[in-house]
Amino acid sequence: MILLCYLCAPIQSMFNKKIFRQARYLSFFLVALAAPAIHVVAQTSEAGKDISVPDSTHTSRVNLHFQTTYIYQYQPAFSAAYSGQNSMKNVVDKENSITATLNLGIKLWKGAEFYINPEIAGGSGLSGAYGLAASTNGETFRVGDPSPTLYLARAMLVQTIQLGAKGDTFIAEAANETGGMKPRNYLKFYLGKMSLGDLFDVNSYSNNPRSQFMNWCLMYNGAWDYAANLRGYTYAFATVLQEGNMGYKLALATLPVVANGADLNTNLNQEYSLNGQVERAYKLVNKPGMWRLLGYYNYGDMGNYAQAIKNILPGDVPDLVSTREQGRTKIGFGLNAEQQINDYIGLFARLGWNDGKNETWCFTEADQSISAGISINGNKWQRKDDVIGFAVDVNGLSASHRQYLADGGLGFQLGDGRLSYANESAAELYYNYKLTTKNLWLSGDYQLVVNPGYNSDRGPVNVFSFRLHVEL
Repeated sequence: MILLCYLCAPIQSMFNKKIFRQARYLSFFLVALAAPAIHVVAQTSEAGKDISVPDSTHTSRVNLHFQTTYIYQYQPAFSAAYSGQNSMKNVVDKENSITATLNLGIKLWKGAEFYINPEIAGGSGLSGAYGLAASTNGETFRVGDPSPTLYLARAMLVQTIQLGAKGDTFIAEAANETGGMKPRNYLKFYLGKMSLGDLFDVNSYSNNPRSQFMNWCLMYNGAWDYAANLRGYTYAFATVLQEGNMGYKLALATLPVVANGADLNTNLNQEYSLNGQVERAYKLVNKPGMWRLLGYYNYGDMGNYAQAIKNILPGDVPDLVSTREQGRTKIGFGLNAEQQINDYIGLFARLGWNDGKNETWCFTEADQSISAGISINGNKWQRKDDVIGFAVDVNGLSASHRQYLADGGLGFQLGDGRLSYANESAAELYYNYKLTTKNLWLSGDYQLVVNPGYNSDRGPVNVFSFRLHVEL
């Protein structure tokens, strides 16, 4: 993490020096916080056996990982017949972001683990992450202050109960995974602060903006208004049942007090989110694949697009906030599939829909979404840790949602003042190159967004990105 800040020093003058300076100081803080745990991991568990260099089967009671990701994005000017309060800027824009996360895991009693993740995030998306449903940097949020901020991302207790006869398998330790021998069939409970994206809508090829696709609607299903505060985390109780090739997941989670808000509402009589998923692993021509079917139900104090349109006064624009009412809901589903083709090619696709009647509350303004792509690792050219990916995404809005924007209404993300509606489409191409240093990756990324904000009177938008990612 500290290494990244100093590696980037030569280019600080090109970007936001304040972000790098503050991130460097906060990096020292995280390392100091982690020092006691590092000491524990380095201890010997048996006489004379140093577990700081683990073998293939041994894991420690405590594990510790870091990640740091820096992203720089450049957007050339593009044509726009008009712009509104929440439009993407049609002039040249250059933004950068940095995140740093400490992942600490501790084994407690039998089957129990506790994970805690202090995290730093700083910087900004292009146009402050406004003007697009398919926002181009999954590491950024719609926050007003770009200065790096330290906050608690995750703090969760995980309890695993083995089901049936013993059938253990070895799981390698990783970030937020203490590893070791664990049951194949189990009932697992999660309680605490987490990201629902850790459990739901997971995809091997398109899920992590720190190493895979950066676009919001490629890292998750764009029509899944998943329960989260503006930084992507929520308080939740979740359970997972794994039986053979079948998995079943259910979660009760908190929603933010206001749309895209920082504070979560823990009064479940006022707001809550239910998420359920069924998934099945299979093999096609002896190659692994997976499908996942997700459904969700959000209940809260949401505004209604049709009501906002109905309430327009002469010469005014619709106001969604004024129509917020207790007991409004949003219902949606998502289908997620992945398939390995051979030792170096994998395919994936997502399909999502929500009813689009009430306002988007947490994620991004998309009521329908479909995406598909390909991921190719470097085995074919003797670069096994490199990955090249290409994907496309198409998003749509419900009839009342698009009319609300056409009449000049503002969502928490979109609002050009008026609208010539068309589906918003995004394409992304990236190459993730592993440097000779063991845990350092460098990526180049290009994105093309057509009809930004569902508006054919604006765009297309070209975005060029540089990403540096460190894992320890």
